[in-house]
Amino acid sequence: MEKFTNALIKESSPYLLQHAHNPVNWEAWSDEVFERAKRENKLVLVSSGYSACHWCHVMEHECFEDEEVAELMNTHFIAIKVDREERPDVDQVYMTAVQLMTQKGGWPLNCFTLPDGRPIYGGTYFPKEQWMHILRSLHHTFTTDKDRAEEYAERLHEGIQQSELITTPAPLEPFDEEKLHELVLRWAHQFDRMEGGDSKAPKFPLPSNYAFLLQYAIRFDHERAMEHTLLSLNKMAQGGIYDQVGGGFARYAVDMLWKVPHFEKMLYDNGQLLSVYAAAFSVTNDPTFSRLIKQTVDWLEREMHSGNGAYMAALDADSEGEEGKFYCWTASELERLIDGENAWLKDYYSIGQRGYWEDGKYILLRSVTDAAFAQSKGWDVSDVHRKVDGWNDRLLAIRAERIRPGIDDKCLTSWNALTCQGLIDSYISTGEESYLFFALRTGRWIKDVQWQSDGSLYRTHKQGVSSISGFLEDYACTIEAFIRLYEATFDQQWLDDAKQLVEYTIEHFFDENSGMFFYTRRDSRLIARKMEINDNVMPSSNSVMAKNLWKLGHFYRNENWLAMSRQQLANVYDGMERYGSGYSNWAQLLVWMTSSYCEVIVIGEQAVERLRELRRNYHVAAVFAGGKTCDLPIAEGKSVEHETTIFVCYNGTCLLPTTQIDEALNQLKTVG
Repeated sequence: MEKFTNALIKESSPYLLQHAHNPVNWEAWSDEVFERAKRENKLVLVSSGYSACHWCHVMEHECFEDEEVAELMNTHFIAIKVDREERPDVDQVYMTAVQLMTQKGGWPLNCFTLPDGRPIYGGTYFPKEQWMHILRSLHHTFTTDKDRAEEYAERLHEGIQQSELITTPAPLEPFDEEKLHELVLRWAHQFDRMEGGDSKAPKFPLPSNYAFLLQYAIRFDHERAMEHTLLSLNKMAQGGIYDQVGGGFARYAVDMLWKVPHFEKMLYDNGQLLSVYAAAFSVTNDPTFSRLIKQTVDWLEREMHSGNGAYMAALDADSEGEEGKFYCWTASELERLIDGENAWLKDYYSIGQRGYWEDGKYILLRSVTDAAFAQSKGWDVSDVHRKVDGWNDRLLAIRAERIRPGIDDKCLTSWNALTCQGLIDSYISTGEESYLFFALRTGRWIKDVQWQSDGSLYRTHKQGVSSISGFLEDYACTIEAFIRLYEATFDQQWLDDAKQLVEYTIEHFFDENSGMFFYTRRDSRLIARKMEINDNVMPSSNSVMAKNLWKLGHFYRNENWLAMSRQQLANVYDGMERYGSGYSNWAQLLVWMTSSYCEVIVIGEQAVERLRELRRNYHVAAVFAGGKTCDLPIAEGKSVEHETTIFVCYNGTCLLPTTQIDEALNQLKTVG
C-alpha cells in the first residue's frame, strides 16, 4: 500500500504516473488548476520532464519524494507536472522562459509562474537544500512585493511572445546556392575530424544535420562534406551510443568519442537515423549500414512495437536504479558466455581500456570497421558477420533475463510518423519488403486511430485511448510520412490524405501575417503561441511544412503552396548560414530550390517495379509519381500505350520519355 497518492494517479502518461505516489500534491496541466491558483492566490510550479530522463528521476528522489520538501510545496504552491512529450506546447513556452532567464535549459524543467501562468523564475535540476531555499524566497517575494513580481513577469512574458517569432514576411528574392557554400564553410570549423560530429561534448546524433550534409556533398561533389558525414555515421555505429548487441541508438553520448551514452533510447532518434543510414547505404552500398538498419528495425519490432500498429515512445536509461545496468558487461561475464571465442569478442568489442567505463563494467563498442577487423584476422568480412551474429544472439538471450529498463508505452503521432519515414527509406535503399510492411502498418495506425472525422489529429495514444489535440509537429511529420508512402507505393490515397491534412493545417495553424505556421492551433489558451523555427534533434515543424508544401505543390500543380514554401524559406534565409546545425532541414529545402528540381513520372503496368529500380539510387532533388495510370496534375499529358514509360522533367521541361532504367538514371544525373 502506497503511503501517498495524488491526482496524477488518474493520468495515463508514464511520466506523470511515476510521480503519482509522491507526497507532493501534483496536478496535471489544465485551465482549472490555474483558476484554483488565482482563487487561492498562490504561485504555480510547472515542472516538465519525460519518463526516460535520468536527472528527472534524481530530482524526484532528492526533492519530490521528500516529505519536508513536499510540505513546503503543498503549503505555498500549486504544483503541476507536465509530460513534455505529450505537451510539447507547454514545455516550449516555459523552456523559452527559463532560457531567457538563465541562458540554458534542459530537463527536468522547473518554472515558477504567477497564478495566471506568466513565469517569474526557473531552472533545471536543483538539489534539495537549494530547492527549499528557492521555494522560501519565491514565496516571500510574492507575498511581500507583488508589484516587483508582476513587473518582472510582464517583461518576461513579452520576451516569450517575441522569441523565435516571425511577425512580417521577408522580401521574396532569388535564392543563391552560395548561401549553402557559406553555411557549410562556417559550420566545418566545428567538425570533429577524428571522431565525427561536432567538436564538443555531449554529442547528439542530430539526424537532419547528416541528411543535409549528404545531400550537399552529392549535389556539389563536395569531398570534405562527404568524408565528414560518413566518418560521423561510422563512428556513431561503432560507438557505445549504438547498442552493439541489440540495435538502436541512445539519445546522446556524454563524451567526444561517442563512447558513454546517456542510455535512454528515444523513438524519434531511431526513426530519423534509419532514414540517414538508408541514404548512406544507397550512396555507398556499405554493408555496415544495411546491417545497422536491420538490427535497429529488429530492435523496434522486438522491444518497441506496441502490438496495435504503432511504436512506443522511449526506453529508460535506468534499471534497478542504476544507469546503463541493462546494457553493460563485466569481463568475467563475457568469458563465461562466449566460450572458445572470448579473445576475439574482447578484441572486437574493445573489452580493454577503450571499452572500460566504471566499477568493472564495460560498454561494448568497436574501434575499427568490420572490414579492418577481418583483415587483421585474415578472415572474410562474411566470417566476421557470422561470428558477431552468433555472439549477439547469445548476449541478447542473457540480457533478456535481466531486469529491463522502464518503457514509456505511449504512442506519439509525430514520432511514429518519423519512424514510418525511416522504414520507408530503409525499404527503398535495401529492397527489404518487411520494412515496407512495417511502414504501411504504422501509416495505417495514424490514419485509422489518430485521425479524427473532423480532420484533426490526436497527439498521443495509450491503452486504447487517443488524447490531446495534435500540434504542428504531428501534422507536419504525418504529411511527410504520407508523401513518402505514396512515393514508395504509388498508392494515390496516401497523397490525397497528405493533401487533406495540409489543407487542415493551413486552416488551423497558418499565420497570414508572416507566412509561417504556429506550433499550436488557433484555439490555444497558452500565454503565448510559438513558432518552431530552429532545427534540433528533430527538424523544426515549420521547415518540415515548407518541404511538404514544396513537394505537394509539384504533385498538384498548386502554385500557392509553392509560393508559401518559398516565403517560409525566405523568412529564415537571411542569417541561416551563421548556424548551419540549427537550419539543416531548411538547408535541404534550399538545395532543392537552387537545383534543377526533377519530377519523375513512371506510368504503365510495371510502374512500381521500375520505381524500385530507380529509387535504389540516391536522388537529391526529385519527386516521384505514377502508377498503371496516374491522374495527378503532375502527370497531365503523360500517357503510354504499351511499355512502362519514365518521364523526367524539370523547370517546366520534359526530356524524351524512355522505357529504359539506365537512360532515365542518366537523365536524372545529367539534370541534377
